[in-house]
Amino acid sequence: MEALEKVYELTKKLIMLLEQPVTSKNRDDVIQQLNGLIEERGKCMEQLSPPYSEDEMKLGNEIAQLNPKIQMKMEMLFTDLKTEMKQMKQQKKSQQSYTNPYKNFSTSDGTFLDRKN
Repeated sequence: MEALEKVYELTKKLIMLLEQPVTSKNRDDVIQQLNGLIEERGKCMEQLSPPYSEDEMKLGNEIAQLNPKIQMKMEMLFTDLKTEMKQMKQQKKSQQSYTNPYKNFSTSDGTFLDRKN
């Protein structure tokens, strides 16, 4: 029961962490904390072994109901990160084209093509 209670507590901490507003400034810290909690939770889950009592079954069902919420919030965090990365890449590309507009400009001036008809 002790390992299952630890898993439940870590699950609650994950949800609380994911419900915090995540900005670009604190995103790295949040991701590091998430990774730490997930690793610790995984280690505790490895310690679980049947048979389970009735109380353990109830607690396990509560954890199972919280898992989709955690997964949804983590996917939202991941999509926000991907969107921000795309924006940064586009911003970098537009900034480079502004500082050197002729970088990708190709010309064929000065070439002569000899074609026989």
